[in-house]
Amino acid sequence: MIQYRLAAVWLTLSTLVSPLWSDTAFSQTQTPDKWPNKPIRVIVPFAPGSFTDTAARAVSAELAIALGQPLVVENKGGAGSTLGTDIVAKAAPDGYTFLVTDNSFAVSAALYDKLPYQPKDLLQVSTLADAPAVLVGRPNLATKTLKETIEAARTHPGLMTFGSGGQGSSAHLAMEEFLLENKVEMVHIPFKGIAAAVIEVAADRVDLAIGSVGSTSGFIKDGRVLGLAVSGENRQDIFPNVPTFAQAGFPEYQMMYWFGMMAPAGTPPAIVERMQTEIAKAVTAQKVQEVFGSAGVRAIANTPAEFSKMVQNETTLWTDVIRRAKIKQE
Repeated sequence: MIQYRLAAVWLTLSTLVSPLWSDTAFSQTQTPDKWPNKPIRVIVPFAPGSFTDTAARAVSAELAIALGQPLVVENKGGAGSTLGTDIVAKAAPDGYTFLVTDNSFAVSAALYDKLPYQPKDLLQVSTLADAPAVLVGRPNLATKTLKETIEAARTHPGLMTFGSGGQGSSAHLAMEEFLLENKVEMVHIPFKGIAAAVIEVAADRVDLAIGSVGSTSGFIKDGRVLGLAVSGENRQDIFPNVPTFAQAGFPEYQMMYWFGMMAPAGTPPAIVERMQTEIAKAVTAQKVQEVFGSAGVRAIANTPAEFSKMVQNETTLWTDVIRRAKIKQE
């Protein structure tokens, strides 16, 4: 009888204590020299094929070599990137779940009154890359330079049109910011994705659109759209005849797309630091440079503090643009 009672007591104690020794609990307290000891999950809140997905896979391949564990990239698109972001925001902060996202993180924080997560539920680890914004016009646009186009729009307010990837999308806000800076009114025509908007510009049905290098370069090189300006300090090698915004007469416009890695808030600082250090090395790898370079994207890593400040500043900017342009969430 005593033996049975002792066994029962031991079983009860084992049930109570065992969660303390679970993989999650152990991984939350492990030191960087013991991390990682199992595969790392990397969530991309977009469908396969986006540059965010491409960047995540290119950098993850290098990180897997450096960290000695696989980085498994999963696409969890939907709800304007908030679905995948929410998965990471609610994940255990144990260093085994990360998010690779882009400007949409700051856009969502500025646009939506309610999100399934709070932006503070994620901490910034490092950027991976940035890319310029490209302003294109339809091929038969009467004006051939950006300065001429803006003057024409001022003369005939509300007559010119611009397309975007949807109401409140990065492309929409990028264009609204430019119009607000220059006190110009145009009619917004939203599409389901920036690719569709650029196609309509090429078809001469929409006057202007702002997109990424990836969504516009083929059209510019083929002469199907007019390349009016590109953001950043320098012209792009893939379309050297397109001036920068500064060269076109608009030096104040500094819009850049960014791509970066985040982690659940509470992830141990030592793990975040280790991941940032390895990212800084990974983005200099030849394979990553080739992938980024072919897309007109610049590999760039920064510190968690620098990345966090950048996200805060951009969220403030988009909040102001949304208010001034009276953009409503859908």
